[in-house]
Amino acid sequence: MTPFIKRKNIKNEWFLINAQNLAVGRLAAFISKVLRGKNKPTFNPHIDNGDFVIVTNIDKIKFTGKKFKNKKYFRHTGHPGGIKETSPLILRKKNKSNEILKLAVKRMLPGGPLAKKQLTKLKIYNGDKHPHEIQKPKIINFDKINKSNLVR
Repeated sequence: MTPFIKRKNIKNEWFLINAQNLAVGRLAAFISKVLRGKNKPTFNPHIDNGDFVIVTNIDKIKFTGKKFKNKKYFRHTGHPGGIKETSPLILRKKNKSNEILKLAVKRMLPGGPLAKKQLTKLKIYNGDKHPHEIQKPKIINFDKINKSNLVR
C-alpha cells in the first residue's frame, strides 16, 4: 500500500526536454506521467505530486505518418452549430506550435481541477532558451530512451 504523502513533504523537481525531431504522442505521454507524478513511488491520484517539465524547440516537433496534415482538433463554443476545427498545420502557420503539444498533454490528463493545476507545471518554449535556469532542471534525453521516440 502506498503511504499518503503530506503537502509539506512534496519535493518538486524540474526536467528539461529538447523536443527537436521527437514524436508528439510519445512525448506527450511521457510528459503527462511526469506532471501527474506517476514516475514517483509516492504517487496518489488525488494529490498533485508531479514535477515541472520544460520543453524547448517546440517549433521543431514532428508527427509520424500524415498526421501533420490530416489530424483535426475539434472544440465547441457551446452555441448551436458552434463546432470549430483546426489542425497542426494551421496552428504552426499561426506560430502556435506550443498549442500542439499542450493539447496532446491536456487530453492525456484526467479531467478536473487537479489536471488544470498539473498542466500549469508544463512550460513550453520555441527556441533553446528558457527563463528557468535558476531551478537547475535535469536534462532528459528523450530520444535516447527509445529509438522510436525520434522521427527521422
